[in-house]
Formats: sequence, structure tokens, C-alpha cells
Amino acid sequence: MTGQQAGAGRKSTVLGRKLGGELLKLRDAQGLTQPQAARHLTATQTKIAKIERGVVPVRDPDLHALCDLYGVERADATRDRLLALAKADRERRRAKGWWEEYTDLGDLLEYIQLEAGASSVRTFQNQLVPGLLQTPEYARAVAVADDVWEDPDHVDQFVAARVGRQARLTDGETLELWAVLSEAVLRQQVGGPTVMQAQLERLLEVSAMPNVKLQVWPFEAGAHASMSGPFVIVGFEEPASTDVVYVETASSRLWLESEEDANRHRGLFDSVRRKALSPEDTRARLSSLIKENR
Repeated sequence: MTGQQAGAGRKSTVLGRKLGGELLKLRDAQGLTQPQAARHLTATQTKIAKIERGVVPVRDPDLHALCDLYGVERADATRDRLLALAKADRERRRAKGWWEEYTDLGDLLEYIQLEAGASSVRTFQNQLVPGLLQTPEYARAVAVADDVWEDPDHVDQFVAARVGRQARLTDGETLELWAVLSEAVLRQQVGGPTVMQAQLERLLEVSAMPNVKLQVWPFEAGAHASMSGPFVIVGFEEPASTDVVYVETASSRLWLESEEDANRHRGLFDSVRRKALSPEDTRARLSSLIKENR
């Protein structure tokens, strides 16, 4: 997959998230819950949650019904603005994204779509190499070790989608990636010595890219502010767009979209990146590990 192919038809969820955020504020202002909104639409609470997160487009009849419930009058300019925003979002979504052929990835598709419309990603990882930097062999070893992926075809889709995402680092609208990795990530033998050696070499290679900043939190640095777990901060170019924080656990994937959550995780990231090895020292540490493993 070339960079041009990956960039073509890339969809952004920013308009949908903006619409969803406004609908959430209107619902909160009325003191209503998601289940109450769902009953009004004769829909599920999951649908309301996805509308408010901008995951799914909103049809005009549903938007009118929600506006009625939230006290937005038919003649109110707010309703017209929301309808125009919903229409623009639907038009932006019509273009097919490359990831849509991977139908067996479940909730991971939501993150892939979000990342595809992003301008920056900042991440702290204490167990795994970030997906954007994984070699195919490393990605396969991760998938095989995960009980979720029992079907070999699903493993193949997982690997192909992970490799497809990496075109964002080199396509015409390059993604800015800043990753801080615990040294444990570099020493965990995912897939065995051969796979790990190639992965270390890949990290050294991409660390020289102008849009990639890679840092390592070394063992000798001790405790840090993000020991509670990994996270990803996804940023967007559009004015007034709030960063989205993505946290993945063994049983769920969490999307934190409030400004408070974004500020908290930006602070955590700044804390670890300030005290981690510099990009130059990180490259030296990677080179040393590569030699050590030969």
C-alpha cells in the first residue's frame, strides 16, 4: 500500500465529534440521560453514545427528534446550524477509507478511523511498541498471543490493518508522532530474538524521520507519573477541536474526550517526555541494544 493510496479517501470524524459534543451539551442542559434520549429515538443507549462521540453520522429525522427533546425550537438558528453540521459530516464520511475492507477488527476500526483524520499522535507505552511503528512480524506475534484473535484470517486482517496505518507517517498529509517508550518495551522478547532484533532496527530507522520523535524511559530513571498504564493522545488540526485520549484495557477501549481528560494526559505525557532520554540518547540506546542482541 503506497502513501498515496492510504491518503486517498481519508475521512475525518472531527465534524461528527463536534456535532456529538454539542448534542451532549444540550442533553446535559436538560438534565437528561443517554437512556432517556435513546427511548425518545426508540434506539439503544449505545447509539446515543456513538452519536455523542461522533462515531456514527446522524440522520436528519434523528437530529430533529433530539432537538425536540432538548428544547431546540424549529425556528431556532441552533437547529439549522446543527442540521448543516450533520450534513457536512455525512458528506465527508461518504468517501471510502482503506480500512473498511477489514471487517473483523471490531472496535479497533473506530480508533483507526480517528487516527486517519488526525494531525498528531502522542503516546506513552510501557508494554508494546506503538502500532504505527511495529514490523509485520512483531504485529503478528502480538495478535497470536492475544486470545481475542483465534481465527488465522482475523490475525491476517489485524496485521494488514496495522501495516496500512503506517502509511500516515509518509503520505502527503504526514502524521506527527511523538512516542515515549519504557525500556521494558525494547527488552520484551515479543516474537523471539529475530523478530525483536528487526523491530529494534525498525525503531532506529523511523527515529530519524522528521515527523517522528522517539524517546525511551530508561530503567535507571525509576518511577514516573504514567506508571498506571499506556495511553494515546490524538490531536487534530481543525480549530477548537479537543484532543481525544484513547486508553485500552484487557476488557475495554476507553475514549476520553473532555478538555479535563485531555489536559490531564497532556500533563502526564509532558512529565515523562521531559525526564526520558532525549531523541539523540534514545538512538544511542537503540544502537547499543541492537549490538547487544546480535
